Amino acid sequence: MKITSVKRYKGSTYETELDDGRKLYLHADIIADFDIKAGMETDRDTLRKIVYASNFRRAYQRALYLLDYRDYTYSEMFEKLIGNYKSEPLCTAVMKRLVEHGFIDDVRYAERMARKLVEVKRFGYRRCKRELMQKGLSEVLVVDALDVYSDTFGENLSELLKVKYSRYLTDCEDRKTIEKVKSALVRYGYDFTEINRAVKEYFECADYLEEEN
Repeated sequence: MKITSVKRYKGSTYETELDDGRKLYLHADIIADFDIKAGMETDRDTLRKIVYASNFRRAYQRALYLLDYRDYTYSEMFEKLIGNYKSEPLCTAVMKRLVEHGFIDDVRYAERMARKLVEVKRFGYRRCKRELMQKGLSEVLVVDALDVYSDTFGENLSELLKVKYSRYLTDCEDRKTIEKVKSALVRYGYDFTEINRAVKEYFECADYLEEEN
């Protein structure tokens, strides 16, 4: 088969027409890499390589564009690419390049996300683990990322009681209000055992401070 014409389409994209009427829209880099020009003879194998290289470049650039706005886990980015390009081998190859260049790094993502969930949002272990797992991270990575905060979870729970819920915890006999606070803390990802202990310590500390005064 023969390439009958190569002309600029828009920007860095060229319209390449084959003698069977098909048109390919190729980036200038692909045109240069394969030395594509009007009158060039090609075979099906070479044409497949050109199309693959074009799709690979397009998918890779799409991934870089998405990464300009936020980090992605391997799983998230793969799903984005496969949704657009449908070819698993192609998307796997693109993901391999992204990992090699350090654009996708699940360990780094897990560490950053864990820090945000624990230190900023003050979620409990269960909520943090659930949020991280939902990003497609492996359980091993998630557990490793959260292990460094084993002491922080308890500190955060005490801080939430003092800062966010102290205005509700004014009477240790007000069981209804206390249960509402406990339910809110469960949604934060803390379990009942640690919540009960923290609330008990909160009121004990409050009683001690009153006695001191």
